[in-house]
Amino acid sequence: MNRFTRQHFRKRPAFWRRMIEHSSTADGMAVKAILFDLDNTLIETSRAGEVALKKNFIQTSEFLKTTLGLDDSTVCTICDKFKQKLFHESFDCSAGQTIDDVRAHHWEESIKETVGNCSMPSLPAQCYNMWKSSRLELLTLSPQVCNLLKQLRSSYKLLLLTNGVAQTQREKVATAGCEEFFDAIVIAGEHKEQKPFPSIFRLCFSMLEVEAQDCVMVGDSLDTDIQGGLNAGVRATVWINSAGGAVSDGSVKPDYTITTVLELPDILAQLQ
Repeated sequence: MNRFTRQHFRKRPAFWRRMIEHSSTADGMAVKAILFDLDNTLIETSRAGEVALKKNFIQTSEFLKTTLGLDDSTVCTICDKFKQKLFHESFDCSAGQTIDDVRAHHWEESIKETVGNCSMPSLPAQCYNMWKSSRLELLTLSPQVCNLLKQLRSSYKLLLLTNGVAQTQREKVATAGCEEFFDAIVIAGEHKEQKPFPSIFRLCFSMLEVEAQDCVMVGDSLDTDIQGGLNAGVRATVWINSAGGAVSDGSVKPDYTITTVLELPDILAQLQ
């Protein structure tokens, strides 16, 4: 047994139907395209958020202390409230607000809940922009990931498929410089349905001019990336399990499990 978790021989009726349908031609079984998730697959979004909060806490603490004359304990309470609101936020683009508006409002509410008022209307937006700038600075593709994508693109069509608020994801894509590495980029938040719905995957297949069975889906989320790939009928799903935990009972089962996207070439060699 090698270091990868292989699930190809689990009961996958749809997979075996595709095997039978395409067994007569080598080309029918060749992987032609790879669909990648973005957050915590190609870039370490979770880490960037935590580091940004720590960096932002220092910057914002000094800013709030200087601007409002607050002590360390009060400033700490404000920052903690923002963190909690951020982690539990919901965003509805149809409400006429941007994600920037919503997150600036998190700061406004945090300040008001702690000190009773916010005498400077521009203060919440200034606090939010400090955090946002710190976070975006950290959302980069590592040199190793860049080299991997360059190598893969010489043999496969590559597409970036990411869920999330359109504005936020577009900013991440631009900051990380993703455009040069992919044949197409799909921000699912710009469409009616996101992963794991098959419709967003069908859009991707159409853009790349490939069939579902020609594609591999790579991502860190069992619920969206892996379930979505299975729903869409891709050739194989690859789960990025950086934490190293086992798939819980009742969860969707990926075809392959790796700890980092840098291990993907080994999986592709097996599929070919």
